[in-house]
Amino acid sequence: MSDLAWIDAALTSARPQALGALLRYFRDLDTAEEAYQNACLRALKTWPQNGPPRDPTAWLILVGRNSGIDDARRNKQQALPPDEIISDLDDTESELAERLDGSHYRDDILRLLFVCCHPDLPATQQIALALRIVSGLSVKQIARAFLVSDAAMEQRITRAKGAVAKAGVPFETPGAVERSERLAAVAAMIYLIFNEGYSASGETIAQRAPLCDEAIRLARLLLRLFQSEPEIMGLTSLLLLQHARAAARYDADGGIVLLDDQDRSKWNRGLIAEGMALIDKAMRHRQRGPYQVQAAIAALHAGAVTPEETDWRQIDLLYRMLEVLQPSPVVTLNRAVAVSKVSGPQAALDLIAPLAPRLAGYFNFHGVRGALLMQLGRGSEARAAFDQAIALAGTTAEAAHIRMHIDRLMAESAPKAAQAVK
Repeated sequence: MSDLAWIDAALTSARPQALGALLRYFRDLDTAEEAYQNACLRALKTWPQNGPPRDPTAWLILVGRNSGIDDARRNKQQALPPDEIISDLDDTESELAERLDGSHYRDDILRLLFVCCHPDLPATQQIALALRIVSGLSVKQIARAFLVSDAAMEQRITRAKGAVAKAGVPFETPGAVERSERLAAVAAMIYLIFNEGYSASGETIAQRAPLCDEAIRLARLLLRLFQSEPEIMGLTSLLLLQHARAAARYDADGGIVLLDDQDRSKWNRGLIAEGMALIDKAMRHRQRGPYQVQAAIAALHAGAVTPEETDWRQIDLLYRMLEVLQPSPVVTLNRAVAVSKVSGPQAALDLIAPLAPRLAGYFNFHGVRGALLMQLGRGSEARAAFDQAIALAGTTAEAAHIRMHIDRLMAESAPKAAQAVK
């Protein structure tokens, strides 16, 4: 491995912990980020000559802290944090490294992640801030993923930082209740990042698909910090099992390939095995949660060698459980697919009928409804539902998928029309 390769890997791995510690010292996100960047520049200059330090994270924290203090002293308009916050650390790498294994470690990273998913921030700003601060992606990389200009993304991140500063995020070590609340917020933010990548299609796949990898990296980081939390196991398992199907979800032209039609030889068996092991471990804790239930559903799909072997009855039961834990019309819509497999399309259609007022503007509702009507041979109603779906399609891949159903309807109706003419 080249010098730049191992240095980049070390800096990426150390970033959340080092930046979290610097944020605790300076209590200002911009100052902490600048201090960390200065430490990285020093690392790029000295590590190739001197070799890697014994503990790269400790080295970066120490150098970053000293850099931040020097900058603050030069800038008289920026006050240093109180002495008791920063002066109790010896300038020795070894003792600092020992402190990293102590009580501050988890709270530093959790605090950093929590800052990025502060409730005052809209979801788009939460994701952008997390990708910039925690993951270290450049503004250009994030802008490319979200298909906006660099200037627009820079402005979005700046607004997010301003909102965090104005909110006065507490820097004290959180108690058990607050830590649990923070953990749930952070898990939701990581799931949002994953979905931004998972929902990519067509021309956006190349730009946004890497967000899935980054979300999985963050989930694994969170799991290392909270190894006994079953919902974090469930979240990580869910992301792994969903991402395992990435290579089979779209055809060569970027068209959507439904689960039953996917080439299962393209599924990533390594990710599936890891995800399966995690959800099995999580379920043994007997503390049910939404991420665990969703992961269990994904595991049943991943474990079926062929579509016919899918345990749809168990999937229906799990969706029933999810409706209790996380009531949502979208959850019920997803359950309808399982119901159609177990009890037929009419039962599924009856299940989703009450959802119409709330999901009238939702693409998938009309797509599922059209597919169920088509199975029942109600072609004209199916066509009307598909027309509504096309009008709500968010991507060309979604529109093309519905167009395929319409073409099939037309092909099936043509022989009937010809027979009627005779």
